[in-house]
Amino acid sequence: MGERCGWCGTDPLYVAYHDDEWGVPERDGRALWEKLVLDGFQAGLSWITILRKRDAFRSAFAGFDPEMVGSWGEADVARLLADPGIVRHRGKIEATIGNARAYLDIEAREGFAAFLWDHVDGRPVQNRFATLAEVPTETAVSRAMSKALKARGFRFCGPTIVYAFMQATGMVNDHLVTCPCHDRVAASG
Repeated sequence: MGERCGWCGTDPLYVAYHDDEWGVPERDGRALWEKLVLDGFQAGLSWITILRKRDAFRSAFAGFDPEMVGSWGEADVARLLADPGIVRHRGKIEATIGNARAYLDIEAREGFAAFLWDHVDGRPVQNRFATLAEVPTETAVSRAMSKALKARGFRFCGPTIVYAFMQATGMVNDHLVTCPCHDRVAASG
């Protein structure tokens, strides 16, 4: 049995995330929206910081209910800026509220999951990287998805954030070929 992808280290929370969630294809629109929001909050921070705060984020953002979040205004922004359990960044908080509205529009028109998965023709890209150095930080597909999201009103979704999101949600399988999760995730696509 090979070794896990080196980025997850030995923190039990991070290892569980790597083993059970990262790279597993996600096709639920609301779950995809939550993950995209969290990846946006990660910008400039480490993922473990966001992972440790994920339950607080879920509580603060009403379980990532886009209809509820999309109805929020300045009083809610102020409440969230005072919440020590989350990353208190006005731009990211305001973007999340706007992104909820954009999500609802896409969901009503064509389905958020379908909108995103169409960028990879509905099935995960199966990469076969042997080292972390081979794994890109963005691709032509993440650039196209970022551009499409921005055109629909999303913010905090640049091509690097979008590629991390694609990795997390299994649109690309970037578990290293030496990782025991690679083949399991490949079979789940």
